[in-house]
Amino acid sequence: MANQSIDVRRIANLSRLKLTEEECGVFQRQLESILGHVESLGALDVEGIEPTSYPATVYDVMREDVPGPSLPVEAVLQNAPEQAQEQIRVPKVIAEA
Repeated sequence: MANQSIDVRRIANLSRLKLTEEECGVFQRQLESILGHVESLGALDVEGIEPTSYPATVYDVMREDVPGPSLPVEAVLQNAPEQAQEQIRVPKVIAEA
């Protein structure tokens, strides 16, 4: 990893971050240290180990979907900033392509 250089200034520019030269130097050393550690993980023998995203088994805990009492419409709308036809009004959101 020592022969490759990370362009912290370019990464900061892509991330829209303004860094001082001192900060660039600190992040340069930190990134090189992190990537050196990741590179050392490549030397581990993981043959026969099943890939997982959790270190321990995760069990889905499901509960019965039982309908219950709802809040009255008046209680729901009492703190709404704007309402119409017994509904909460929200600003229109239109995504432009």
